[in-house]
Amino acid sequence: MKAGIKVNRQQEIGIIDERLYSSFLEHMGRAVYEGVYEPSHKTSDGEGFRQDVSTLCQALKIPMIRYPGGNFVSGYEWQDGIGPKEQRPVRLELAWQSIETNQFGLHEFMNWCQKIGSQAMMAVNLGTRGISEARNLLEYCNFSSGTYWSDLRRKNGQEEPFAIKTWCLGNEMDGPWQIGHKTAEEYGRLAEETAKVMKLVDPTIELVVCGSSFREMPTYGEWEQTVLRHTYEHVDYLSLHQYYGNQEDDIGKYLARAVEMSQFIQEVTDICDQIQKEKQSDKQMMLSFDEWNIWYHTLESDKEQALWQEAPPLLQDIYTFEDALLLGSMLITLLKHADRVKIACLAQLVNVIAPIMTEKEGPAWKQTIYYPFQQVSHYGRGVALATELAVDHYVVEGIGEIPFVDSVTVYQPDDQTLTIFAINRHQTSAMEVELVVEEFVVEGVMGSSELAGYDLKAINTKDQQRVVPCEVENYYLEGQSLQLTLAPLSWNVIRLKVK
Repeated sequence: MKAGIKVNRQQEIGIIDERLYSSFLEHMGRAVYEGVYEPSHKTSDGEGFRQDVSTLCQALKIPMIRYPGGNFVSGYEWQDGIGPKEQRPVRLELAWQSIETNQFGLHEFMNWCQKIGSQAMMAVNLGTRGISEARNLLEYCNFSSGTYWSDLRRKNGQEEPFAIKTWCLGNEMDGPWQIGHKTAEEYGRLAEETAKVMKLVDPTIELVVCGSSFREMPTYGEWEQTVLRHTYEHVDYLSLHQYYGNQEDDIGKYLARAVEMSQFIQEVTDICDQIQKEKQSDKQMMLSFDEWNIWYHTLESDKEQALWQEAPPLLQDIYTFEDALLLGSMLITLLKHADRVKIACLAQLVNVIAPIMTEKEGPAWKQTIYYPFQQVSHYGRGVALATELAVDHYVVEGIGEIPFVDSVTVYQPDDQTLTIFAINRHQTSAMEVELVVEEFVVEGVMGSSELAGYDLKAINTKDQQRVVPCEVENYYLEGQSLQLTLAPLSWNVIRLKVK
């Protein structure tokens, strides 16, 4: 089969915010304990952080990590996680019905972020707590000295402010499962007043207000409108959350979920623009897709877990080759909306629906989804360029026409490179693609890699990395035209030197 891709220097989508490659660490399962923090592990440093895990995180170049939740934050008392560890209380953790030891808290998280080269995205508890506690936490983190909370931070060993810039006003407050669940009106009012107080404490911060927990929520749309009518002038981002799965074992429909994700983003963008028009505001609301991933492998098995464990093995999805294909497609979708989606958090980072897995007292390893995320995080920085596609499609009921080839291009002005990310969704046919580059001079091909040819259910394990990208010579350059062969069911990264 044949396809055409055209890239033009003038067809800019927008400048890519590096925070598009952020992630998420929640106190649930083995994400924190036995994940990033395991003092007894042979690789742990003086603070108890697993250095094998830190190395894998560093290689992903994650600019920001959302913390401490997630559902966890709606029952969390942040003061439990500061001060001498021997004095910290052990609590019932209600969101995931676990035991929380609080041996890893605010200071540990901030120190770990510094070690792996990430910034913090801090969520406040608007479930069981509210305006006062959000204000106190912000003062503790960001005020220099001379007040109760800032001096307590200094007493606990952090002389300089943490200077956390990005804050989330609660988590999934539309969800009936959420501790302190609220109606849109209740949450909108609370978020508005909390935002006003937090920006009195520190007017330099950015705030993310909760959108719907997922597109299928019964209040989706109405929730966004109501919340934004209260908060539009006081917040900077509206959040989106969405997870996908392949319970039907239908690869065509599964890979179409990236198109569905794009439809979701566009719908939320339109709602934001509607409220902007209503309010006659000069401000354009940006989006924070701060939970996105694939989640379905452990939905049933997790129901069998015993309650009230420390670090129970929850949401330990083992990802497949087909999952890596979808994750790459979802990254293409995020880049296609780089003009409005400025933050995105792959949820989560270690052990819990994560690209990195660990074994207690044992090794850490890369899941299949690690690789496309790493590639896009490395090469997907700069300016997103729209890609014109000429390609056949198939139809998925409820979603629409799905192109067999999807692609986006990133121009990196600093090193004068073009990176083309592309997926071939066709299950049996290679795609002969003519890639035409306009208003650049192509000087050569820097490399081409593909993730292809594996059994759809193939996985990576602690003993064997079976599903990994390979360098290939699947191209022929002739002038400004590149002839590419994209293997069936493949994820592809092509890098060009241009001027």
